Amino acid sequence: MTVHLHDLHVRTLGEGRHPSPFSERLADKQTSPHFVHEDDRVMLDDTISVVGATPAADLPSFETAGPRRRIYFDPAVTTAGIVSCGGLCPGVNNVIRGVVQELTVHYRVRRILGFRNGLRGLTRKYRHDTIDLTQSGAEITRSGGTILGSSRGDQDADEMVDTLVARDVDILFVIGGDGSIRAAMRIVDAITRRGLDIAVIAIPKTIDNDLPYTDQSFGFQSAFERATDFIDAVAIEAAAHEHGVGIVKLMGRHSGFIACYAALADPGADMVLIPEVPFDLEGEDGLLARVEHHVMTRGHVVIVVAEGAGQDLLEAAGRLDADGATDASGNLRLGDIGQFLTDSIRAHLTRVGLQPTLRYIDPSYSIRSVTANAYDSVYCLRLAHAAVHAAMAGRTETVVVRWRRRFVHVPMPLITSHRNRVDPDGDLWMSVLEATNQPETLAGRGPARPAPTAP
Repeated sequence: MTVHLHDLHVRTLGEGRHPSPFSERLADKQTSPHFVHEDDRVMLDDTISVVGATPAADLPSFETAGPRRRIYFDPAVTTAGIVSCGGLCPGVNNVIRGVVQELTVHYRVRRILGFRNGLRGLTRKYRHDTIDLTQSGAEITRSGGTILGSSRGDQDADEMVDTLVARDVDILFVIGGDGSIRAAMRIVDAITRRGLDIAVIAIPKTIDNDLPYTDQSFGFQSAFERATDFIDAVAIEAAAHEHGVGIVKLMGRHSGFIACYAALADPGADMVLIPEVPFDLEGEDGLLARVEHHVMTRGHVVIVVAEGAGQDLLEAAGRLDADGATDASGNLRLGDIGQFLTDSIRAHLTRVGLQPTLRYIDPSYSIRSVTANAYDSVYCLRLAHAAVHAAMAGRTETVVVRWRRRFVHVPMPLITSHRNRVDPDGDLWMSVLEATNQPETLAGRGPARPAPTAP
């Protein structure tokens, strides 16, 4: 996707009208780097070939996140709202606490509402079911999930804006993935049509790490770290039984990042299956032949599979809903690739005279619900601080992310323009192939190639 400088323009409600409270804290540091200069930019692409071929004035670059000397909203009369949406992810409570802390301690905002149960909490029926977050402390980060609850669904934008107006909300922070950010864009459109002075800022939450224009999504490291525990468990089970087969299904509807990183972090994985790399079951070079070879030469095999992998095989086998059913967020319902592989491998190994012992684990909800690890805890806090700085400066329809180790502002339309996916020709997938000794293709065609025996 070609991105131009105008694609990176960040919307603002207007010029800063009030001195930032940070000015008092940094009174003796008027040249403090804590304040961000409005002309400070972070390049989208820093490779020499791109930089050398593009005039400096046209280089695509992101607006830098951080506190401004003058802010748009008067903290003394500002009300902020926070909502968390979509599936659970490690670190949501850390983000909530970080936003509240920054608003109350450093910007002295006196009223912060937490809307319960996702965007449903902004509908007319639930708009008064809120939490006063002004006094929330560190204890909310000691458990996984979200203290605000969450939900999926397609709520009416005008009704949600009615709630923001009724509750006197000046700033809305949305913690969610691409579906939630698209909903936030509809809220912005409704706000704009009415000429209202309300900022909407998103903190992107996607456990699959599939949003583009960010170094990494929060909670991702905690997720693949926890996933390694289940790979270990299945590997031990598989190795303890004759003809043992272990299968772990991990999150990843469209992107196999968790499966890849978990397999790299844990030496127990022999094969990794992701949505980006098609595979066949049958044939001399297909998955079943490779599984058979592993079982015969090593005694057992462990497969890590992303939930979105192999959906074409399930469709061909009649294991998908024919009517294209979707969930509340509009996502196509996936078939259970883990159970399909379990059934297919059991049938194949039995047919060739190898009575298998299979262990299949789907730990998705166990992973989603864990608390953030130390890395993600820090990352969530810094994202929260950047989100508050953006909102108080009057930015809107904006997402805060980290890009090239700097925190930046990304327009919502850009970050929802496509998905971040594992490149089958990239170095990450190559590392997975190197770490697992998995063949480059499981396409079921061509002469059989014996799989290398791991040491």
